[in-house]
Amino acid sequence: MGDFERNKDQIQAGVQAGASLVGRITLIITDAIGSIAREVGDFVSEGIEMREAARASRLDEERDAGWPIDLDDIEDGELQG
Repeated sequence: MGDFERNKDQIQAGVQAGASLVGRITLIITDAIGSIAREVGDFVSEGIEMREAARASRLDEERDAGWPIDLDDIEDGELQG
């Protein structure tokens, strides 16, 4: 085996190892981005649920306090006035 062929084989092995490394790193980054997106989505969903629960609680308190609620005063789920 000549020097040229040995050098070619070394370069080929190096390129293959580098490509494999890049592939593994890309997979790690892709999984991390997916996990981050899922966590942010869950956080936003919990915030929406808490806001809706607070709104329902407030409307329940107003109804239980005997305050008359005129349906014309409710706009977009919020009591006006």
